[in-house]
Amino acid sequence: MVEKGRPKAVVDAAWSIYRANHHEVDAADARRCLLERHLQGRPEARESDVGELTSFGLAYLARLPEDEC
Repeated sequence: MVEKGRPKAVVDAAWSIYRANHHEVDAADARRCLLERHLQGRPEARESDVGELTSFGLAYLARLPEDEC
């Protein structure tokens, strides 16, 4: 089972890193919601550590087309 605090910690970490590299992105940007859904749906979320899941989240955000967010 996924630790209760893990999904929030992963989303917070990935989102903070992403925004640090993309200053034009607002804290309330729709990409954060997409990131949350993506990470919650990953089957390896149960076995992976926070660092690995954060990397998955950053890779997902990098693939999102900016004009659709």
